[in-house]
Amino acid sequence: MKPMTVDLRGQTALVTGAGRGIGRAISASLAAAGARVYLAARTAEQLQSVAEQISRSGGNSVPIPTDLASEEQIQALFGKIHSQEAGLDILINNAGVGIYGPAVDFTSTDFDTVMRVNAKAAFLCCQQALKLMIPKKRGYIINISSVLGFKGYANQAAYTASKHALVGLTKSLAAEVQEQGIRVSVILPGGVNTRMIADARPDLDPEILLQPEDIAHTVMFLLSLSDLAAVDQIYIRRRSSKPF
Repeated sequence: MKPMTVDLRGQTALVTGAGRGIGRAISASLAAAGARVYLAARTAEQLQSVAEQISRSGGNSVPIPTDLASEEQIQALFGKIHSQEAGLDILINNAGVGIYGPAVDFTSTDFDTVMRVNAKAAFLCCQQALKLMIPKKRGYIINISSVLGFKGYANQAAYTASKHALVGLTKSLAAEVQEQGIRVSVILPGGVNTRMIADARPDLDPEILLQPEDIAHTVMFLLSLSDLAAVDQIYIRRRSSKPF
């Protein structure tokens, strides 16, 4: 998919998990299109690196170190956006963690960690974003799930459950807020060349994986559509993998 020409000047976006990989690529694309991009992730140094990259390209971003596992920090994040902006036009829920292992040995603590970041944090961010979007009767929420949002792999039960949950959240919210002019979509990528996939699937050759920019281009495609178009989900597989 080629980069889309999208004019986002005057719009405000928030990207979670913006410090590296897919989130970094999406943030750069949004800023290049003219959006003011709020960057959220745990590691301040990574966020600062993204912000500097965006600034060198002439874009505008605001890094806000945030632990998405903390409801209080999520509320503080949106409080800062609300205090500085007239609203929020775009939310990209991209933050995620992966903990893997046989289900029989998996601890409840690890399960809770995965669900808290991958599913609960996304719900809380959607909730806070909708409070800013509904009064203006416009906005776009894009959730980044995974091929594991509809498939299941051995030793990835918690991660798979969290990504299924994100798809379910997207479906419900899309139906709930469509009459208020807000669209909600989910992107389900196959293997993307990131640190997370290297941990989860060290057997995969990086040369056959999708690139973070492929997902960023998909986000821009969704944002290029007219207000009359709504896309529920997009599944992107690496070319060397099997179809559905």
